[in-house]
Amino acid sequence: MRRLTLSLAAALIAAAAVAQSVPELFQKAKEEVKAGSWKDALVTMEAVDLEAGRPGNQKFQPQLEAPLAFYRGVCDANLDRVDAAGADFETFLLLQPDASIDRSLYSTKAVAAFEPAQKGMTASKPSLSRAYRQFPPAPAAAMSEPVTADWGKGPVVWLMSDGEKAAWAKLKGDPERVAFVAAFWRAREAGNDDAFRAIFERRVAFADAELGQQDKSGERGSMTDRGMVFILLGPPAYSKEVELTSSRPVSISDKAAGSRITASGNDAPGMNAKGGPDSHAELWHYRKGLLANGTSYPEVTVQFWLMPGHRPDVLSRKNEQVNAILNAAKKPA
Repeated sequence: MRRLTLSLAAALIAAAAVAQSVPELFQKAKEEVKAGSWKDALVTMEAVDLEAGRPGNQKFQPQLEAPLAFYRGVCDANLDRVDAAGADFETFLLLQPDASIDRSLYSTKAVAAFEPAQKGMTASKPSLSRAYRQFPPAPAAAMSEPVTADWGKGPVVWLMSDGEKAAWAKLKGDPERVAFVAAFWRAREAGNDDAFRAIFERRVAFADAELGQQDKSGERGSMTDRGMVFILLGPPAYSKEVELTSSRPVSISDKAAGSRITASGNDAPGMNAKGGPDSHAELWHYRKGLLANGTSYPEVTVQFWLMPGHRPDVLSRKNEQVNAILNAAKKPA
């Protein structure tokens, strides 16, 4: 499923990785951290991720996951990216739960970001990213959607092209549908180490378990706006809620499933609501390495409106959000 996890950064940092091995790039990142070159170190760590994902280099990934998370946290903290630093350190502590930070080696900002993350690991509600890491995998048969006439109306709708939707609607019997589904997944697993479907179905299972509607509708999590984004982009680097205090009218949309990612421009036309003490937005931040190839923006923050009296997770469809989501939904060429 590399299509969902490589970013625009691949084109920008490919030159930096030429003729440098994964250990050499990692050493370079460590030296940049030591020198206080925070932005350069983050770019180099993107190159490490890219190079470690190449065939033959995957052996480095388990070894690098924890230290890269820690060094990213140090860099983000020193760049005053407090939320990102907290998420980085939380990832590190999930992998190294007994670790601590050396106050004599790292800045006050890094320590100030590390310690709340350490305390937060014992909190009752884990972050979205940590919850997904800890989500128990289910047997493949239990996660697969049954191939019935409604298959094309389920969470797979977020991946289907207009042509595929039209072709599916014309099918008459189960044998035709089974053949269609097999061809559908073959087209997406080619060149993606056969992991595309497994990752998709695990995300669907997580969304259904954790992101379902709590109102009377009981809409399954994978069919909500948050479920759609989670399935296509995966868990964000970090998420948070913010209060909407502005009285400026906000345009939000409550469109039906299947048409939520077709609009562009600013917020899609729909209901109007005003921010207030009971109105919040949930923000999911995706760094470079979490965005699909072709995304026009280096980083994206996806925003969901949490408005009293409306569906609780309406996606705010700004240009950068739509661009990131549509690129993640594309079938591999």
